[in-house]
Amino acid sequence: MKTSIIGLMSGTSLDGLDIAFCEFEKINDAWHYKIICAETIDYAEAWKNRLANLDTASALTFAQTDADLAYYFGAEVNAFIQKNNIKPQVIASHGQTIFHQPGNGFTTQIANGAYIHAVTGIPVVCDFRTVDVGLGGNGAPLVPIGDELLFHEYDYCLNLGGFANISFTKENQRIAFDICAVNMVLNKLCATLGLPYDDNGNIARNHGPDSELLKALSDLEFYTRQAPKSLGKEWVDAEVMPILNRFNLSIEIKIATFTEHVAQQISYILHANCSIFKTQQMLVTGGGAFNGYLIERIHKFTKGNVDIIVPEAELVMFKEALIFAFLGLLRINGAVNSLSKVTGARKDSIGGAVYGGL
Repeated sequence: MKTSIIGLMSGTSLDGLDIAFCEFEKINDAWHYKIICAETIDYAEAWKNRLANLDTASALTFAQTDADLAYYFGAEVNAFIQKNNIKPQVIASHGQTIFHQPGNGFTTQIANGAYIHAVTGIPVVCDFRTVDVGLGGNGAPLVPIGDELLFHEYDYCLNLGGFANISFTKENQRIAFDICAVNMVLNKLCATLGLPYDDNGNIARNHGPDSELLKALSDLEFYTRQAPKSLGKEWVDAEVMPILNRFNLSIEIKIATFTEHVAQQISYILHANCSIFKTQQMLVTGGGAFNGYLIERIHKFTKGNVDIIVPEAELVMFKEALIFAFLGLLRINGAVNSLSKVTGARKDSIGGAVYGGL
């Protein structure tokens, strides 16, 4: 029996709202998926500015934005449904992360699911991370269970979004964690040049990295920690941006240096976990997969030991929305959708608040 779910994903890089209408079916104990249609709704500058500065806004502004973003999501979902003539059974919404401080016992994703349900009339699953954080976990990453059940043919699944995160199986155990910031930093630097992003990595390609800045970034304490571990905007603001701001370099060189830094950090993880007996395959998705120069640098640093597979554009762009749709499916089926071995929680859990009858 097929289940149709809309997955909503809005990442830390504030690229926009990803909407993916997906079908799932379990055949012989194996899950199969299909993305029927998908679209990215770019955020207007007003929304980008509002969300980027919400972590320092008043409580009233925060509450209003939580509601307004939900009404906006609901309206966009209604338009998407009408445009594509589809009938989803459920909406699974990641929401927009504003705070992520699992060390202090909380994480916050806005775009209230109750309001999305009220606007669309469709049951909504949201707030996927909170239960895991309450159990002492990082509340992230959540995608690995989808990697394990939907993309098990790959040795590694790497997402290059606001942050780079990786998922793989080692000694029959799923391991996943955040590696470093990617588009959250690169896009912020590009914005000072009046650009939304470094198209295909051309800025980085044409400017050499600065060795001193590269070392300062590599010395960040986070990289010495063992998994499970996760990152948030707070870490970028407190740890990464002050280093970048301290160096009197052109923005172009900072972009080139940070691109090199990302490639190095990813390669360190791969070298530490790669099999010496066979070439392994790594699925790469997320907006950073379109950064051709970054992919080239990762390939160079891994010395050909890893086949880097960038799939068709639809999966690159909408894999996270697909997996959050899948997490919603697991939630309504009463199945585990957060792995304690990945997040560091006391136990596996079933995360997600549900609004509307199911």
